[in-house]
Amino acid sequence: MKRIRIANLLASDHPMDDIDVMGWIRTRRDAKGFSFIELNDGSSLKNIQIIAADSLPEYERIRSCGTGSALAVHGNLVPSPAKGQKWEIQATAVRILGQAPETYPLQKKRHTDEYLRTIAHLRPRTNKYGAMFRIRSETALAIHRFFQDRGFRYVHTPIITGSDCEGAGEMFRITTRAPEPTGAEASEQPFFGKEAYLTVSGQLSAEMLALALGDVYTFGPTFRAENSNTRRHASEFWMIEPEMAFADLSDNMELGESLVVHLIRHVLDACADDIALFANFVDKELMQRLDRIVAAPFTRIPYTEAIDLLQRSGRSFDYPPAWGIDLQTEHERYLTEMYVQGPVIVTDYPKTIKPFYMRVNDDGQTVAAMDILVPGIGEIVGGSQREERLEILENRMRELGMNIDAYWWYLDSRRFGTVPHCGFGMGFERVLMLLTGVTNIRDVIPFPRTPGSIEF
Repeated sequence: MKRIRIANLLASDHPMDDIDVMGWIRTRRDAKGFSFIELNDGSSLKNIQIIAADSLPEYERIRSCGTGSALAVHGNLVPSPAKGQKWEIQATAVRILGQAPETYPLQKKRHTDEYLRTIAHLRPRTNKYGAMFRIRSETALAIHRFFQDRGFRYVHTPIITGSDCEGAGEMFRITTRAPEPTGAEASEQPFFGKEAYLTVSGQLSAEMLALALGDVYTFGPTFRAENSNTRRHASEFWMIEPEMAFADLSDNMELGESLVVHLIRHVLDACADDIALFANFVDKELMQRLDRIVAAPFTRIPYTEAIDLLQRSGRSFDYPPAWGIDLQTEHERYLTEMYVQGPVIVTDYPKTIKPFYMRVNDDGQTVAAMDILVPGIGEIVGGSQREERLEILENRMRELGMNIDAYWWYLDSRRFGTVPHCGFGMGFERVLMLLTGVTNIRDVIPFPRTPGSIEF
């Protein structure tokens, strides 16, 4: 049996005979001599209606199937007389693949996001989360196409690392050691001969590849051992991290802006029905906000000017803005939603609040960094021109108390044919929150990993 996806049937231009479709029952109702079944196979937000006549051998069993039950249907695709749907299937045979009991947790009603997180293994079957994960799939594909079309090479950077890219120390330690009794001494040596961690970024490795291949990008899972239960943070998340050789901060900003605009335009076109669900039921301002982001070039503001604007805004912030402190979400949202009413790229941050690898500007106080901020989210991209000058890079590492010897391989890239280069990190889940208006990162990841939560 060759199954045809429901999405393809709904897009058909002509009737078809002797087709096979499989899916799960969303709803079923009986009429005299017929059972009307709304079937969905996950390929589309929309269901297809199955007309099962009482002459079918399995009819009585079909009538006992409720929401969540899985069916295989053979029949003919014909024009539907019902309003709001172009096609329906007149079944000539129905086979029950798996019957769901009346206790099936996803009945035909709206469930809260909080409840659905407790059944994360089932929530992709709902309209909202089916739409979300189709958008996630399409967005990931669009990311690869964006970079491939621009000549970037897709590279795989290590998930297990011995280096702390960000210098914050919020990393998961990897060990094969079994838990020791209280007070007992650890007996096992580190598996790799030294401490190892789950990576918070593939950047340092991606730099090495960019300094050989030119323009590269990595796209994969990263991890942060931050005990945070906010709507914006997860312990496991995905990052898009391009690196460009022979490029500077201006090139970096152009690439980041182009990527944000490309993803919005692509998903609005490729996932129109799914995006419409979020625009209608999750965030009424979603379409207006996305249209505004792609309508005009992003505004560029140096950090020092941004702090001055915040201080003169007359607003009372929970975290008063001051030169030398990082921008908080409330500051980012003021700049994007109130001052500019659109995306903002903030540049040239104080070096004291940025990692060691960012290029020090001529003033000696700031670095060639850039953050792209968007309405509704805040920071969605963070990047910089990398410090390519060996002596200055080593001095920065010493200032931060870093063990230079542990980064010998990284410093080699500055010893042997150093060149200007740059890159950024884009949080994939932040992109999905932007595209859908969803405000909790737990709801854009199929199985979220957060402090105290790893059930699935």
